[in-house]
Amino acid sequence: MGAKDKISDWNANTSPVFMFTFLLFLSGYVLQQQTVHNLQAVIKPQPVIVQPPPSPVLAKHFGTPPGHSFYDKFLARNRPKGGWAKVAYVQLVREHLHVCNALMLFAALEEQESMAQRVIMYPKEWDATMSDQQVLDPQNETSKRLLKNAAKRYRVMLQPVQPMLKNGDKSAFPLAGLLSLTAYNRVIFLPPSGLVLDASGLDHLFTLPMESDILGISAGSEDGAASPSVVLLKPSREAFQTTLESLSTQDYDEEEFLSRIALVPDLPEDQVHVVAKTSGLKAEDDSFNATEFLDSTSYVHISDLEMVGPEYDAPKASIASALPKTSEPKKAWQEVYERYRERRMDVCGLDLEPAPQPA
Repeated sequence: MGAKDKISDWNANTSPVFMFTFLLFLSGYVLQQQTVHNLQAVIKPQPVIVQPPPSPVLAKHFGTPPGHSFYDKFLARNRPKGGWAKVAYVQLVREHLHVCNALMLFAALEEQESMAQRVIMYPKEWDATMSDQQVLDPQNETSKRLLKNAAKRYRVMLQPVQPMLKNGDKSAFPLAGLLSLTAYNRVIFLPPSGLVLDASGLDHLFTLPMESDILGISAGSEDGAASPSVVLLKPSREAFQTTLESLSTQDYDEEEFLSRIALVPDLPEDQVHVVAKTSGLKAEDDSFNATEFLDSTSYVHISDLEMVGPEYDAPKASIASALPKTSEPKKAWQEVYERYRERRMDVCGLDLEPAPQPA
């Protein structure tokens, strides 16, 4: 066999091998490219679609107790003028005794997720540091501790204030001074002492129109003279200046000032009461339901003529005199005072004060 014939035979034998090798390489290459493409698709970061944050008003749940559909719907559709950053709960604390009450109010607002701002105004002299020669005032030290807790735990803005009047007592810090808080479009002051049971009803007050600079909501009276249990104010320089000029530096009386505030009664919406007063429970009859009362009231103003205040361990005779006579109102009255005692201990770490001795 010649060389030419050998080459032809070799080509005939190796051609299928080359063809098979080429096809195997091609199929491997295609498979490799598909695998690489799939890996790239997996490894490549996927685009993140950022959803807009939900409206804080719509996302917030108001009115935990049942039967609060009015406030749920209203607050979902309405916002205070300027938004929640422009309204505030403000407690003007003029006595050490009431610092814990302010802390309790703001603790309840924080727990119930009220979006309004929170401010405590207190005498600047409480911040004064004492020298080593002076004896520390236990009341002042307790107030300092509670005020620090208010700022740290409940996002309360602390604002020390100088006396506006020279009376030398608590009236040197008149309630009318809240009109000077022009950083806010509206503020709410809750006269001590009391319990916030449902913040949604109080938050609702920030959205209502006001025709006057100061408005009070009354829950009835104990001695025939109605006084506000909730005070709403529209701060402005004009209103503050006008009110300040009308205050006598000699004869200013806080009670007289409160008596001049325009009052509106607590008119329930969907059986939800904004405010109630413990002294008013005496007038309730057998149709009263204690559970419904506690579930459908926003703020209970604890005030009874026979009692010194819920901060004190009252004598049995005073309690017996203040207690409503019928069963359900009596149950509600006792529950309010007991809740106040428990909250005072839980929030402030304070037991009840000894009852003051009669003069």
